[in-house]
Amino acid sequence: MTVVDDRPETVAPAPRRRPNRLLALLRNSWRQLTSMRTALILLFLLAIAAIPGSVLPQRGISPEKVNEYFVDHPDWAPRLDRIGAFEVFGSVWFSAIYLLLFISLIGCITPRLRDHVRALRSRPPAAPKRMARLPQHTVLPAPPGGAAAIAEMLRKRRWRVEVRGDEVSAEKGYLKETGNLLFHTSLIAVLIGVALGSWYGWSGNRLLVAGADNAFCNTRQQYAEAKLGPQVDSADLPRFCLRLDDFQARFLPSGQPEFFNATVTVDGPDEPTRSADFSVNSPLRLNDASVYLLGHGYAPVIRYTDRFGNSQISDEPFLTTGDMGLTSEGLAAFPDANVDPATGQRAADLQMAFTGIYLPTAPEQAPFVRSQYPTERNPALNLVAYRGNLGLDAGIPGSVYQLDQRQVRTGKVKEVGTKLLRKGETWTLDDGTTVEFLGTERYVTLSIRHDPGSTMLLVSCGVLLVGLMGSLFGKRRRVFFRVVPADPGEGSPTSGSSLMEVGGLPRTDYPGFADEFTQLVAAINGAEQPEADSTERAGVREGAE
Repeated sequence: MTVVDDRPETVAPAPRRRPNRLLALLRNSWRQLTSMRTALILLFLLAIAAIPGSVLPQRGISPEKVNEYFVDHPDWAPRLDRIGAFEVFGSVWFSAIYLLLFISLIGCITPRLRDHVRALRSRPPAAPKRMARLPQHTVLPAPPGGAAAIAEMLRKRRWRVEVRGDEVSAEKGYLKETGNLLFHTSLIAVLIGVALGSWYGWSGNRLLVAGADNAFCNTRQQYAEAKLGPQVDSADLPRFCLRLDDFQARFLPSGQPEFFNATVTVDGPDEPTRSADFSVNSPLRLNDASVYLLGHGYAPVIRYTDRFGNSQISDEPFLTTGDMGLTSEGLAAFPDANVDPATGQRAADLQMAFTGIYLPTAPEQAPFVRSQYPTERNPALNLVAYRGNLGLDAGIPGSVYQLDQRQVRTGKVKEVGTKLLRKGETWTLDDGTTVEFLGTERYVTLSIRHDPGSTMLLVSCGVLLVGLMGSLFGKRRRVFFRVVPADPGEGSPTSGSSLMEVGGLPRTDYPGFADEFTQLVAAINGAEQPEADSTERAGVREGAE
C-alpha cells in the first residue's frame, strides 16, 4: 500500500537582507542637515560667529590695531590668535559654518522647489461632497450663467480656476510659498556673492596728500594696508595713478561736517587721463576698482635747516585724534639731517625728529592741546624737538606717525625743546639749526577696492526683500462652488431657479478669510452683501465663527 503525503511542501524563507548601516547613517545625516531647523540653527551660529569679527580688530582691516591689542592684552591676545579671532572671516571654523549653511539651504530648497512647481502645474482639487463641513459655507441663488459665470468672475479676481461640470474649484495665495523660496534662494545667492568678493576681490587703504609730488599708483607696495583675495595676485591689480588736486570741506557752526569733495587727476595705462570729483556717498568708479573717500586731515609742511645749511621739507600727514575740531598728531622725521657735504658722512646721533600737535583753530590761551573748530581759523603747531639716533637703520618696522619710544627710553634720542609755531614762524634750536612752519596741505584717506560679487549681492538683497514680503503677506486659501437645482416645491422663494452652494477654507493662518469669503460671495451674487433668508445668513455667521 502506497502512502501519499499531500501536505504542502514547506518553502524555506528567503534570507533577510541586512540593512546597510553606513548608508542609513548617511541618509539620516543628510535629512538632518537639510532640515529647516538645522538651517535656522546654522544661520544663528553664523551670526554668533561674526560677533568677534566686529568686536576684535582684524588683520585684514587694521593690522596696527591688532598689534596694539597684543601690547594691551599680552595674556589673552596669543590665545585668541590661536583660534583665529583676529581673522574671523577667514578662519576654518567660520568657513565650516558658512559651507554647512550653504549646503543645508540647497538641500532644503531643492525638494520644496520641486513640490512647488508640481503644485503650480496641477489643477485645483475637486469640490468636497459635504461642503457644510468647511470652515466657511453658505447657500445662495446661483447667478445667471451658472458655473461659467462664477469661473469668469473668479478669474477676474486672479484666482486659479478649474471647472468640472456644475462645480468650480479655485485657489489663491501661491505667492506665499513663491516668496518663501525666493527668500531662501536669494540667501544662497548672497552667500555666493560674499564668496566671490572674498576670493576674487581686493582692497587697500592709502593717505593721499595734495600736490603733484604725492601721486599714488595702484601697486601693493604703495598701500598702507592691502588685502588681496586668494585668487588675486599683485600683477592682477589695474594700472592707474591718482593725484589729489583739491579738497573742499564745509562744516556747520557746531563743527558737524556738511560737505566733502575731492578733486583728483586720474591717468595710467588702464585709465584715460581726466579730472574727476567724488565725495563720501559718491565714490569714484574706475575700471575694476572703486575709490571711496573715508576721511581727511592736514599735513603740516615743515622745513628744517641743519648746521651745514642744508634744508629738508616734510609734509607727512598728521592723524586726527577723533575730536570734532580735527586736532591732529604726527611726526616729522629728518634722518638725513646734518650730513657733512665735504665728506658725505652722517652722524647717526645728530638725526632730527619733531613730534607735534596741529590745531586748525588754536585757543587764544594755553593749553594748546585741542582745536576749537575743524577749519583753519587760527592754525598753530605745537612741536617737540628730538635729536639722536632715530633707529630707522636697525631694520625694525615702526610707525611713520610716531617716534620710536624705545630709542627715547634708552637715551639714544633726547628731547631738546618745545615750541608753539604759527604759520610762517621759525624756531632756532640750541645748536643753531632752524625749523620753520610753512603751512599745511590737505590729505584724504582713500579706500580703493574691487568686489566682483557686489552686483550679485545688491540684486540678491532686493529679491530677498521682495520674497520676504510675499512670504509674510501671502495667504493660501481655496473656495468651491456647486450649482444645484432649487427645490421645486410649491411656495419656495427659489422655485424654478438654481442654487449655489459655496464653501471655503484657508490653507494657512489667515484671520481675515471670513471677511474675504463674505465679500467674494457678495460680488459673485451681484451685490455688496448677499440677500439671503435668515437661515442662509445664520449659516454664514456660523461658518465665520
